[in-house]
Amino acid sequence: MAPPAFVRAVSYGVYEGTMRLALHALKYERITTVARELGSRLAEAIAQLAADAPNEMLVVPAPLHRGRLAERGFNQARTLAAEALQILRRSHPEWRLELSPSSLVRQRPTESQAGLTPRQRRLNLRGAFFVSDFEVVRGRHILLVDDIYTTGATARACSRTLIEAGAASVRVATLARAQRRVPLHIRDDRKYVRLTIPEGAEKDTATSNSVTIH
Repeated sequence: MAPPAFVRAVSYGVYEGTMRLALHALKYERITTVARELGSRLAEAIAQLAADAPNEMLVVPAPLHRGRLAERGFNQARTLAAEALQILRRSHPEWRLELSPSSLVRQRPTESQAGLTPRQRRLNLRGAFFVSDFEVVRGRHILLVDDIYTTGATARACSRTLIEAGAASVRVATLARAQRRVPLHIRDDRKYVRLTIPEGAEKDTATSNSVTIH
Protein backbone atom coordinates (compact mmCIF):
# COMPACT_ATOMS: atom_id res chain seq x y z
CA MET A 1 0.00 0.00 0.00
CA ALA A 2 1.28 3.48 -0.85
CA PRO A 3 2.07 5.84 2.03
CA PRO A 4 -0.82 8.16 2.99
CA ALA A 5 -0.93 11.68 1.62
CA PHE A 6 -1.25 13.15 5.11
CA VAL A 7 1.72 14.10 7.28
CA ARG A 8 0.41 12.86 10.61
CA ALA A 9 -2.78 11.59 12.25
CA VAL A 10 -3.70 12.12 15.91
CA SER A 11 -6.63 10.96 18.01
CA TYR A 12 -7.91 11.54 21.54
CA GLY A 13 -8.81 7.99 22.49
CA VAL A 14 -9.82 4.51 21.45
CA TYR A 15 -13.23 3.86 19.91
CA GLU A 16 -14.62 1.56 22.57
CA GLY A 17 -16.51 1.61 25.83
CA THR A 18 -18.14 4.91 26.68
CA MET A 19 -16.31 6.75 23.91
CA ARG A 20 -18.23 4.59 21.48
CA LEU A 21 -21.49 5.21 23.37
CA ALA A 22 -20.90 8.95 23.33
CA LEU A 23 -20.33 9.07 19.58
CA HIS A 24 -23.37 6.90 18.95
CA ALA A 25 -25.43 9.21 21.14
CA LEU A 26 -24.39 12.15 18.99
CA LYS A 27 -24.59 10.55 15.54
CA TYR A 28 -27.55 8.22 15.79
CA GLU A 29 -29.57 9.33 18.81
CA ARG A 30 -29.02 13.03 18.00
CA ILE A 31 -28.27 13.85 21.62
CA THR A 32 -26.46 17.02 20.66
CA THR A 33 -25.62 18.04 24.22
CA VAL A 34 -22.61 15.68 24.11
CA ALA A 35 -21.03 17.67 21.28
CA ARG A 36 -19.39 20.31 23.46
CA GLU A 37 -17.61 17.82 25.71
CA LEU A 38 -16.60 15.62 22.80
CA GLY A 39 -15.36 18.75 21.04
CA SER A 40 -13.14 19.51 24.02
CA ARG A 41 -11.58 16.05 23.67
CA LEU A 42 -11.03 16.64 19.98
CA ALA A 43 -9.35 19.95 20.84
CA GLU A 44 -6.89 18.03 23.02
CA ALA A 45 -6.11 15.72 20.12
CA ILE A 46 -5.54 18.66 17.77
CA ALA A 47 -3.29 20.33 20.35
CA GLN A 48 -0.87 17.41 19.93
CA LEU A 49 -0.01 18.95 16.54
CA ALA A 50 0.84 22.39 17.91
CA ALA A 51 4.57 21.84 18.26
CA ASP A 52 5.26 21.12 14.59
CA ALA A 53 2.17 22.22 12.67
CA PRO A 54 2.02 25.44 10.61
CA ASN A 55 0.72 28.57 12.34
CA GLU A 56 -2.15 28.77 9.85
CA MET A 57 -4.33 25.86 8.81
CA LEU A 58 -7.61 25.42 6.98
CA VAL A 59 -9.83 23.09 9.00
CA VAL A 60 -11.81 20.79 6.72
CA PRO A 61 -14.39 18.39 8.21
CA ALA A 62 -14.76 15.04 6.45
CA PRO A 63 -17.96 15.52 4.43
CA LEU A 64 -21.17 13.52 4.32
CA HIS A 65 -23.06 12.91 1.11
CA ARG A 66 -26.05 15.24 0.82
CA GLY A 67 -28.44 12.30 1.22
CA ARG A 68 -26.85 11.19 4.49
CA LEU A 69 -26.67 14.81 5.64
CA ALA A 70 -30.39 15.28 5.02
CA GLU A 71 -31.14 12.06 6.87
CA ARG A 72 -28.98 12.85 9.90
CA GLY A 73 -29.59 16.59 9.93
CA PHE A 74 -25.97 17.53 10.66
CA ASN A 75 -22.41 16.50 9.90
CA GLN A 76 -20.87 15.26 13.14
CA ALA A 77 -17.34 16.05 11.91
CA ARG A 78 -18.30 19.68 11.30
CA THR A 79 -20.07 19.92 14.67
CA LEU A 80 -17.08 18.50 16.55
CA ALA A 81 -14.63 20.69 14.62
CA ALA A 82 -16.59 23.85 15.42
CA GLU A 83 -16.67 22.99 19.13
CA ALA A 84 -12.96 22.18 19.16
CA LEU A 85 -12.01 25.43 17.41
CA GLN A 86 -13.83 27.50 20.01
CA ILE A 87 -11.62 25.97 22.67
CA LEU A 88 -8.39 26.16 20.65
CA ARG A 89 -8.88 29.86 19.91
CA ARG A 90 -8.65 30.42 23.66
CA SER A 91 -5.95 27.86 24.49
CA HIS A 92 -3.78 28.55 21.42
CA PRO A 93 -4.54 32.15 20.37
CA GLU A 94 -1.42 32.27 18.19
CA TRP A 95 -2.77 29.42 16.06
CA ARG A 96 -4.91 30.59 13.16
CA LEU A 97 -7.37 27.84 12.37
CA GLU A 98 -10.07 28.63 9.81
CA LEU A 99 -13.08 26.34 9.50
CA SER A 100 -13.95 25.56 5.89
CA PRO A 101 -16.92 23.17 5.95
CA SER A 102 -17.73 23.18 2.24
CA SER A 103 -14.27 22.95 0.64
CA LEU A 104 -14.40 19.16 0.42
CA VAL A 105 -17.52 17.46 -0.95
CA ARG A 106 -18.62 13.83 -1.02
CA GLN A 107 -20.00 13.62 -4.53
CA ARG A 108 -21.64 10.20 -4.40
CA PRO A 109 -23.25 8.05 -1.73
CA THR A 110 -21.06 5.22 -0.50
CA GLU A 111 -21.80 1.95 1.23
CA SER A 112 -21.44 2.02 5.00
CA GLN A 113 -17.81 1.36 5.89
CA ALA A 114 -18.80 -0.80 8.88
CA GLY A 115 -18.00 -4.44 8.25
CA LEU A 116 -15.87 -3.83 5.14
CA THR A 117 -12.29 -5.03 4.84
CA PRO A 118 -9.55 -2.39 4.47
CA ARG A 119 -9.37 -3.05 0.72
CA GLN A 120 -13.17 -2.85 0.37
CA ARG A 121 -13.14 0.44 2.27
CA ARG A 122 -10.57 1.91 -0.12
CA LEU A 123 -12.54 0.78 -3.17
CA ASN A 124 -15.78 2.04 -1.65
CA LEU A 125 -14.31 5.55 -1.36
CA ARG A 126 -12.55 5.69 -4.72
CA GLY A 127 -13.62 8.88 -6.50
CA ALA A 128 -16.06 9.76 -3.71
CA PHE A 129 -14.60 13.20 -2.88
CA PHE A 130 -13.83 16.39 -4.75
CA VAL A 131 -12.71 19.91 -3.88
CA SER A 132 -15.42 22.49 -4.55
CA ASP A 133 -13.04 25.44 -5.05
CA PHE A 134 -9.37 24.79 -5.81
CA GLU A 135 -8.43 28.37 -4.97
CA VAL A 136 -9.55 27.91 -1.37
CA VAL A 137 -7.19 24.99 -0.72
CA ARG A 138 -4.33 25.70 -3.14
CA GLY A 139 -1.13 26.29 -1.19
CA ARG A 140 -2.89 25.91 2.17
CA HIS A 141 -2.00 23.61 5.03
CA ILE A 142 -5.07 21.52 5.83
CA LEU A 143 -6.31 20.00 9.07
CA LEU A 144 -8.77 17.25 8.17
CA VAL A 145 -11.18 16.47 11.01
CA ASP A 146 -13.37 13.39 11.44
CA ASP A 147 -15.01 11.55 14.31
CA ILE A 148 -13.35 8.12 13.94
CA TYR A 149 -10.16 6.82 12.35
CA THR A 150 -10.75 3.13 11.62
CA THR A 151 -8.51 1.79 8.84
CA GLY A 152 -7.58 5.23 7.53
CA ALA A 153 -9.44 4.77 4.23
CA THR A 154 -11.47 7.98 4.60
CA ALA A 155 -8.46 9.99 5.78
CA ARG A 156 -6.37 8.67 2.89
CA ALA A 157 -9.03 9.37 0.26
CA CYS A 158 -9.78 12.87 1.54
CA SER A 159 -6.09 13.75 1.94
CA ARG A 160 -5.22 12.54 -1.53
CA THR A 161 -8.05 14.62 -3.01
CA LEU A 162 -6.88 17.72 -1.16
CA ILE A 163 -3.23 17.27 -2.16
CA GLU A 164 -4.21 16.70 -5.80
CA ALA A 165 -6.17 19.97 -5.62
CA GLY A 166 -2.99 21.81 -4.58
CA ALA A 167 -2.99 21.74 -0.78
CA ALA A 168 0.49 22.21 0.70
CA SER A 169 0.01 19.52 3.34
CA VAL A 170 -2.67 17.61 5.23
CA ARG A 171 -2.80 16.60 8.88
CA VAL A 172 -5.60 14.51 10.35
CA ALA A 173 -7.28 14.74 13.76
CA THR A 174 -10.05 12.46 14.96
CA LEU A 175 -11.85 12.10 18.25
CA ALA A 176 -11.47 8.32 18.33
CA ARG A 177 -9.38 5.65 16.72
CA ALA A 178 -10.17 1.97 16.29
CA GLN A 179 -8.17 -0.34 18.51
CA ARG A 180 -6.02 -2.84 16.68
CA ARG A 181 -4.06 -5.90 17.75
CA VAL A 182 -0.82 -3.92 17.54
CA PRO A 183 -0.84 -1.19 20.24
CA LEU A 184 -1.22 2.32 18.88
CA HIS A 185 1.41 4.80 19.99
CA ILE A 186 -0.65 7.98 20.14
CA ARG A 187 0.72 10.79 22.25
CA ASP A 188 -1.39 11.71 25.29
CA ASP A 189 -4.01 9.11 24.38
CA ARG A 190 -6.93 8.47 26.75
CA LYS A 191 -9.09 5.46 26.24
CA TYR A 192 -12.34 6.43 27.87
CA VAL A 193 -14.77 9.21 28.64
CA ARG A 194 -17.59 8.70 31.12
CA LEU A 195 -21.02 9.17 29.62
CA THR A 196 -24.27 9.35 31.55
CA ILE A 197 -27.56 9.28 29.65
CA PRO A 198 -30.51 8.97 32.04
CA GLU A 199 -33.60 7.20 30.81
CA GLY A 200 -35.93 9.47 28.90
CA ALA A 201 -33.16 11.77 27.66
CA GLU A 202 -34.41 14.17 25.04
CA LYS A 203 -32.97 13.80 21.57
CA ASP A 204 -31.79 16.57 19.26
CA THR A 205 -32.62 19.44 21.60
CA ALA A 206 -30.26 22.31 22.24
CA THR A 207 -31.73 22.96 25.71
CA SER A 208 -31.60 19.41 27.06
CA ASN A 209 -29.45 18.96 30.17
CA SER A 210 -29.92 15.21 30.29
CA VAL A 211 -26.51 14.16 28.96
CA THR A 212 -23.31 14.60 30.93
CA ILE A 213 -19.77 13.60 30.02
CA HIS A 214 -17.24 13.70 32.82
